[in-house]
Parts: sequence; structure tokens; C-alpha cells
Amino acid sequence: MTAVAAKTALTGCLAPIDKGGLEQLIANGKANPNVIKTLKCKTVAEGKFRHANYIRSLPPYIVDEPPALLGDDTAPNPSEASLAALGSCLAVGLHANAVHRGWTVNKLELELEGDLNITAVWGTGDISEKPVGFTDVRVKVEMECEGIPQSDVDALIDHVKKWSPVANTFTRPVNLEVTA
Repeated sequence: MTAVAAKTALTGCLAPIDKGGLEQLIANGKANPNVIKTLKCKTVAEGKFRHANYIRSLPPYIVDEPPALLGDDTAPNPSEASLAALGSCLAVGLHANAVHRGWTVNKLELELEGDLNITAVWGTGDISEKPVGFTDVRVKVEMECEGIPQSDVDALIDHVKKWSPVANTFTRPVNLEVTA
């Protein structure tokens, strides 16, 4: 066994995960279950509805609106970006939990769609009483793991939904403060 193979958990067609690193993250979480990490993002308007979002030292993450919402269609809009965040969070959880269980993941794809009423047009259009934001979000997971029955994959999906930070943000109230 090579040094790289000993350090990583092979996951079929997906890039390997550092299993030792994963186990260390698990141990750290169990040792310090009340740790809160503050994530930060700086959003800078560039013009029209295009925004550059600066996170850590990464290149800017661009968010824009489609032409139907008066944008330039250069990037996902904020609601689409939230679906992407949900899909990625669920996928990370599925992958990490599968590796933790010793499963080999050959395929992991999620399709997300969400329904929202946009007639309020950011509070400038029809502001009659109606839900603002997503009313329904559907996620279809296609996950194939060598030798793992679908019932076990389904149980893993339920487990990951319960522990996904972004899924929980979608499903429970969050304290939000917006100030000048």
C-alpha cells in the first residue's frame, strides 16, 4: 500500500478524502461539542445586480440576476446560490459519512429545485400577504456505493439531512440582524 493510499479513503470515481483528517475532525467535534465558528463574507455591489462576495482568501464568488430580473446573467442569483449551498452541504455530509462508514462512493449527484413567489420584486412589487422566499425545496439524491443496499443509502440521506448546517438553516428559524 502506498503512503497516499494509506492516508486517504478511496471513494470510487470521487477524489479521495483524507480519512485520518476526517477522523480528527470527528474526534475534535466530540471533544468540544459546543464550539461555534463564525463564518464571514463581504459582499460588494459591482453594478446592476452583480455582486462580488469575498470569502476567506478565495477569488470573489459572483452572484447576479438573470435578464428576466434585470441582471446580466453572469452568475447564479441569490436564491440559486442558496440551492447550490444546500446541495453542496448535503453532498459533503453524504460523502464524509460514507467514508466514515467505510463505503466506496462511485457516484454522488444531487438535483435541487425550489419554488418561490417573486412577484414582490424585492419589496417593490406586489407586497400583498404571501410567503417570501422558498416555500418548497426538493432534493433528489443519486448515490451509488459499492455493495451498499439502497435502504442503507436512504438511512444515510436521512441522517445527513438532520445534521446538515445548511439544511437546518432552511428548515428552522435563524436569528438575523441587519443593521446600517
